[in-house]
Amino acid sequence: MAASEGPTDARRDAVRRAVGAVIDPELRRPLTELDMIRDVQVTADRAAVEIALTIVGCPAANRIERDVRAAAAGVAGISAVDVIVGVMTAAERQALTERLRGGRAARTMPFGPDSLTRVIAVTSGKGGVGKSSVTANLAVALAGRGLAVGLIDADVHGFSIPALLGLVDAEGRPPAPTRIDDLMLPPVAYEVKAISIGMFLPRDQPVSAAVAWRGPMLHRTVQQFLTDVYFGDLDVLLIDMPPGTGDVAISVGQLLPHADVLVVTTPQSAASDIAVRSGLVAAQTGQRVIGVVENMAAMTLPDGSTLDLFGSGGGAAVAAALSSESTEVPLLASVPLSVGLRAGGDAGIPIVVSDPDDPAARALSAVAAAIAGTPRGLAGRSLPLAPR
Repeated sequence: MAASEGPTDARRDAVRRAVGAVIDPELRRPLTELDMIRDVQVTADRAAVEIALTIVGCPAANRIERDVRAAAAGVAGISAVDVIVGVMTAAERQALTERLRGGRAARTMPFGPDSLTRVIAVTSGKGGVGKSSVTANLAVALAGRGLAVGLIDADVHGFSIPALLGLVDAEGRPPAPTRIDDLMLPPVAYEVKAISIGMFLPRDQPVSAAVAWRGPMLHRTVQQFLTDVYFGDLDVLLIDMPPGTGDVAISVGQLLPHADVLVVTTPQSAASDIAVRSGLVAAQTGQRVIGVVENMAAMTLPDGSTLDLFGSGGGAAVAAALSSESTEVPLLASVPLSVGLRAGGDAGIPIVVSDPDDPAARALSAVAAAIAGTPRGLAGRSLPLAPR
């Protein structure tokens, strides 16, 4: 301890360090890094901490106040804590959003070809093959491996990611993202940051209401998800695509031509034949198909017999059709029919969390392991480099 520093000064510095290390649950950064600690005072054994929340009505306010109080109370010699909660000024919020953007101009996309984030679009030829269930479980499995994961629900007409991740209330409504000026903070579930059009529907609109939008509106929505949502530093960004090869697929191909593509199909030829088309359209935009996941494959019954309700061979057929002499597209997994996978989706608890030993969970975790173990490929991609 310095000669000029007394016990009270040392406790004040210790309290500042402790509360500064508290993590904002939405921004996922320490409060001191976000300039949310305005003042710390210590008198005898009592600490007074003044913090500034980003916005009025911040949904994380109670948790932040609770965590700050607990952090200060954990400092030796502190037995009472007062937390004074304020709100950032407009200038402070502007400085924060500029810092979060990392020097990028507003409404610019951070997932360009020079980004270290691996972008994977999960697509299918037709609906009903379990693409969203695969995407949600894959995201959670990747996060469980310690990766920073974001998830965009681009299936605008059939959004289901919030429900699959348990991000809905008793009425089935997902939470609205917190806004800091022109930045939106995605809700987090199972360490996955997720955004969906369902989070922006009017609160007086029925949960089952249809989103009847055409091309330009769909393009702007996808673009806004990529530019205005603050995901922070991500290792992987998954995009749950709508089935087929329509407007959203074209928009994602234009906005993210460097993205990888994962094709989901079922074993039956009616699904696999169409799934090939989604992979071919992705390849035409410059995207790379990294693999195929066959969902609803044969399951083993308790008596040891096998039930192949949807036939067999579809996943392998899609992988073969998308492969070429120079590039092999692998069949990454055959995910068997699973009651647990269906039940977990209904309950908002992904099966990779609720029952990791289920055969479907093991297959999905194997896909996550394959993706996590494969670095982002740059072969054949044009890089943002220019000769000097």
